[in-house]
This record gives sequence, structure tokens and C-alpha cells, in this order.
Amino acid sequence: MPIYDSIGQQYSTTRIPDSRIVNTLVNLLNLPKGNTIADLGAGTGSYSLALAARGFSVCAIEPSLVMQTQALEHPDIKWITGCAEAIPLPDRSVDGLISVLAIHHFSDLEKAICEMHRVVKSGAIVLLTFDIRLAEKIWLYDYFPWLWEDALRFLPLQELTNLIQASTNRNVETIPFLLPHDLSDLFAAAAWRRPELYLQPEVRAGISSFALANSHLIAPAVQSLAADLSNGQWDAKYGKIRQVAEIDVGYRFLRATIEE
Repeated sequence: MPIYDSIGQQYSTTRIPDSRIVNTLVNLLNLPKGNTIADLGAGTGSYSLALAARGFSVCAIEPSLVMQTQALEHPDIKWITGCAEAIPLPDRSVDGLISVLAIHHFSDLEKAICEMHRVVKSGAIVLLTFDIRLAEKIWLYDYFPWLWEDALRFLPLQELTNLIQASTNRNVETIPFLLPHDLSDLFAAAAWRRPELYLQPEVRAGISSFALANSHLIAPAVQSLAADLSNGQWDAKYGKIRQVAEIDVGYRFLRATIEE
């Protein structure tokens, strides 16, 4: 059973596509309107919908039916049940491909990368991923240390770049994504300046590292954060971060293109 069949029941309520991520995806794809984009690991289709609204035709590929049932219908989105390691599309059938914070869930990343390359004609493959080794620890990991440990499952960025280049013979560009303080897509570190959001069960449910963690770890950590926010200890220790507009905590876009 796909992992998000069990943890993705309320995913669409907190994982709202952020316009800055959408803009970056569109810019990095650099394709005309009307082209067909594959969204691999599309989840509830939030970024598929955003791309369709920009004039693209989208193949939303997602193994979890629970996630798919939360999607909003759009005439330019075609939903396909399938996994990254065996994308159910013909060779060279799409003009570009995106995958947003999904590759760490792929069971065989090398096979998935080869599949991405197979289905894309000559356009770009654009991934949003995360390498915690590129960032300093922020307050979040003091309260929820397993988030740091869980993030180490992400392949180091240079190894990922090397794997893409070796598997596809594509050039790979790395584009840092500094997290704004007001992201609408509430993935793991998105609320870095809004600690109160981590007290909300629905926010934690939309973050796989929380959803998959042992509840015996989460409860006392949430209680500790709530207490420190209430008594002023959090602001005394970390409050300066509330003055920061954006932060680099290891998120990166990768753009893989065929050399002309």
C-alpha cells in the first residue's frame, strides 16, 4: 500500500502550493504554454493544478488513491496511478517533468531518474529536494530531533547530481531555494518563523516526518514547545529569527537538461 494512503488523508488542507515555488518551476521548465508536463509524485495535485492554471497540460502521476481523491478536477490534468520506478507513460511523451519534495519516497531512485529521462522529450526535468547537510540546525531540530535524523535519508545533493548526470547524461544546475517566512506549502521546515503552527495536529499530519514518527516522541516535544511559547522561553532563546525574512535550510531546485 502506498505510504500516503495511510498518512495523507488531510494533506490538501495544509500543503497549499506556494506561488514562489510555482514561479520557479515555470521558469526552470522554460516551456511554452500548451506543452505537456508530468508531475511525478503529484500527491493531491496542488502543483499540477497550479501548472494547469498557467496554461500547461499536466499528467499527474501518483500511486496513492487517497491522495488522488483529494484533488480538484481540471480539464487539463490527467490523473495516472503509477510509481516513479515504472512511469506509465510512453517514451518521449511529455515536454518536461517536475517532482516536488517527493524523490525521498522513491524506492529505487536510480530507476526513477532513468524513467524520468525516458518519458521526457528534450525539455527539462525539475526537482525540488532537500539536503540538510547544506544548512545549519535551526530551533526546530532542538524540539524535534528526529526531523534532522529523518532528513539525513535524503541523498546528499552532490551524490544526487552525480546520479542524474550518470543515469541520463544531462547537465544539472542547482538553484538554492531560500524559504520565505510566509510559505503556504507547509512542508517540514516551512513554518520556521511560525513555531505556533507546529502545535496544530493538521499541520503535523501534512509532514511525512511527523506523520511517520512515533507518537510517544511527538507528544512530549509538542508539549515542550507549547510550554516554551507560552512562558516566553522560546522567544527568549530563538525570538531573533522572527526578524528574518528568508532562510536557507537546505532546499534546492535541480534542473536537468539535455546538452544541445
